[in-house]
Amino acid sequence: MNTDAGIVHLSSSRSPVATIDRVEELARARGLVIFARIDFAHDAAAVGLRLRPMVQLVFGNPRAGTPLLASHPTLGLELPLRALAWEDEAGRSWLSYLAPDRLAERHGVPRELQASIAGIAALCREAASQEPTGSRAGDSS
Repeated sequence: MNTDAGIVHLSSSRSPVATIDRVEELARARGLVIFARIDFAHDAAAVGLRLRPMVQLVFGNPRAGTPLLASHPTLGLELPLRALAWEDEAGRSWLSYLAPDRLAERHGVPRELQASIAGIAALCREAASQEPTGSRAGDSS
């Protein structure tokens, strides 16, 4: 696991789309709300531009996030939580997210409230570590 500027990058054996599908499946299984799914490559293609596969999932738990936002309003810039699955120039797939400890540090979140955002690390590790189910790292379907 590599952290750069508070961003954690996990290698995934699935395509970006399949990786985000797995994140979404795991998030729903944990009772989290899916607020948005943004397929940047699809949106780029819609305006005649090309972009390697890149999909973002925005998710969270309003019961957990609301106390954080009430006490630290600037967290609204970074909540709900997000995971980004993307393909690099070599065709490798990655799953990236903001490190919860860096988020907490940046916004001054006290330790007792940090558990509300810490779960993204385990969720993303699980999503990235599973063997692919019929997708290859370069597939975009």
